[in-house]
Amino acid sequence: MRPYRFIISGGGTGGHIYPAIAIANELKRRYSDAEFLFVGAKDRMEMEKVPQAGYKIEGLWISGIQRNLSMKNLMFPFKLASSIIKAKSIVRKFKPDVAIGTGGYASAPLLRVASMRRVPCLIQEQNSYAGITNKWLKNKVQKICVAYKGMDAFFPAEKIVLTGNPVREDLLDISKKRSEALSFFNLSSEKKTLLVLGGSLGARNINNLIDSSLDMLVSEGVQLIWQCGKFYENEYKDRTGGLVQVHAFLNRMDLAYAAADMIISRAGALSVSELCLVGKPVIFIPSPNVAEDHQTKNAMAISKNDAAILLKESEAIDKFEPVFTQLLHSTERQLQLSENIKKLARPCATGEIVDEIEKLIKVK
Repeated sequence: MRPYRFIISGGGTGGHIYPAIAIANELKRRYSDAEFLFVGAKDRMEMEKVPQAGYKIEGLWISGIQRNLSMKNLMFPFKLASSIIKAKSIVRKFKPDVAIGTGGYASAPLLRVASMRRVPCLIQEQNSYAGITNKWLKNKVQKICVAYKGMDAFFPAEKIVLTGNPVREDLLDISKKRSEALSFFNLSSEKKTLLVLGGSLGARNINNLIDSSLDMLVSEGVQLIWQCGKFYENEYKDRTGGLVQVHAFLNRMDLAYAAADMIISRAGALSVSELCLVGKPVIFIPSPNVAEDHQTKNAMAISKNDAAILLKESEAIDKFEPVFTQLLHSTERQLQLSENIKKLARPCATGEIVDEIEKLIKVK
């Protein structure tokens, strides 16, 4: 019997790409001789990140519909037609046993074509508010793996499997890395450490908030690991000194999480899943500038379980200092948030998703 062949599509952002790679890695671990092919959008980051992870990728000429009036929307029908034609060629030549989609523009034509050719299909939805592509594919696939309860508001209930989101294996037990982390970042074990995350590109409003709060943080004796993003490095790098350290990017996220006593973060789906696993007190400041305001919905899904603090960006300047100082001075509250967010973690998500893929193989 020939080796299994898996075709995987997910891209546009890291939130779609990294789950796709994690799923591929687990499939490769179980089926070492399997063949893999990724399909992405030609000009998006998956064309770089997937080959870096060791997998082949083909690109489609595809993009989303702009939410404002744009000339780019006039090209959408032509891009979609072109992508469907190329997807047909890819599926016909590769002959996959299963097609897997993790969201992003390219997964729409790829999984649509695969389903038409009777290839078993599975999609993974990372957010608590389903994306356009996955909603469009819901009737074409056999299984839908989700990270939140209540997703039957978007998908057929009989297809849904609650698995959680794939997360990096190096985060599974960070408690053992505390000493290494404090040494790596040159931090004192006698002081509290705040980790601020704005994503690899950075978050301007979070950066402005932290910059305006530096005097308060220093006066409270808080050590600060501030990941400002590459777009803002030049603006904030001179703030480094004393208790404050500014980083454009954090290559050792496992150690950053291990060093932190409290965390401020956006609420992208993968960040939320990682933070549940990490189990530290979190203040979410969701970006309001994303599709369907899904970051706020992600954060609400955690905060309603008293597992994190949700601070709207529009209220952050006025409310951050009292909210943070109250958390800083309440060990009981820190412990409560930590225990509650750990209960929401799903460390076996990748394996459970691949279990569902194996079921599709057996049915086929």
